[in-house]
Amino acid sequence: MRISPRHPRYRSLTVRAGLAAAARSGLVVPEGLIAHGRGEAFDYLLGERTTPSARRAERVAARWIRAARHPVLSVNGNVAALAARDVAAVARAWPALRVEVNLFHRTADRAERIAAALERAGVRDVLGVRPSARIPGLPSDRSRVDREGIYRADVCVVPLEDGDRTAALRALGKRVIAIDLNPLSRTSRTADLPIVDELVRALSHLATDLKAGRGARATGRFPPFDAPAALAEALATIDRNLTRAAGLRTRRR
Repeated sequence: MRISPRHPRYRSLTVRAGLAAAARSGLVVPEGLIAHGRGEAFDYLLGERTTPSARRAERVAARWIRAARHPVLSVNGNVAALAARDVAAVARAWPALRVEVNLFHRTADRAERIAAALERAGVRDVLGVRPSARIPGLPSDRSRVDREGIYRADVCVVPLEDGDRTAALRALGKRVIAIDLNPLSRTSRTADLPIVDELVRALSHLATDLKAGRGARATGRFPPFDAPAALAEALATIDRNLTRAAGLRTRRR
């Protein structure tokens, strides 16, 4: 189906079409389509833009990545389908950041497909295709990680994540940066640093901020971040947008 660039929801429709094609190829599982729809609904509520609060979170996240000795960016099927080039841009901006495939619905073939998609986009040395360690206390295949990647990491960036692994990573003493449009999700509420923003926007901002900090040394010292306040600000934005929309509806009657 051809989507006209003049359609008011052109970008949204092309993203959906791309995800559907990725599902047919085996890169994305059907459950991933449901997860994307839920995230897009929250983006509507947030105004489909990066809020000032989210932008502050992205700047602090970049500082955490620069301070980390072993930062890792975790990638699942949706992330690869939606933002492989953006993942590559972040990795280029900060070469010390490793990229690892990590999947809830895992098969060897799917892990290899995702790694290949990342490599085509420009990511070098993708980890996680052949896991060599396990995260203790996590019953799903998300526990299977690379010993030189997530298992060793001090900072993990986990876009479109599930809350169970976020909690398990924190229990291991790792700092977790989440990218999740839902400020009420377990992931957002469990992460040390939740970024409530759309994936491509967030990764683009991270790449910009990391590039600006080139030359910084890993110090192991992380600036503070008030996660509850960031989530409260996201909810306040949703509240204002809903109140404004309800007011417009009332005036039109």
